[in-house]
Amino acid sequence: MTAARTVAALALMAGVVASGAARAEEIGEVTTAIRILGANHKIVVEAFDDPKVEGVACFISRARTGGIKGSLGLAEDTSDAAVSCQQIGPVKFRDTLKDGEEVYSARASILFKHIQVVRFYDEKRSTLVYLTYSDKLVEGSPKNSISAVAIHDMTPVSPPAAPAQ
Repeated sequence: MTAARTVAALALMAGVVASGAARAEEIGEVTTAIRILGANHKIVVEAFDDPKVEGVACFISRARTGGIKGSLGLAEDTSDAAVSCQQIGPVKFRDTLKDGEEVYSARASILFKHIQVVRFYDEKRSTLVYLTYSDKLVEGSPKNSISAVAIHDMTPVSPPAAPAQ
């Protein structure tokens, strides 16, 4: 098997393993450095819904390396990422939640490095906590970011009645 086929097979297997995580929708991007050859370095903002918790949406910003290697998918992105999750409707658990369960994963290098978002449930405070970090086969990064979503009753509140005239 050639090196290119090996890389393709590993990338396909990584996609199959991560298939339980949510798919993200790109919201926007900003250029952080202009590259003469290849794509520019960017910060990308993506949105995804928690696959097991209806009514919660998360937004992640992460670095994307440009240049020729970045354009070819061969560059390693930095471990810089931030996550913000919000309750956008009534919360409903679709399945049993497991602490540390992956809810999002994106490739940050051609092999072995991913930016992930995992979920924890703090039952005492009725709060979902989302943590983003990067992992790598040999060495991950301590850079991380968290977002907490306190679960509230989303019963609509009627506006006060207008004063009689």
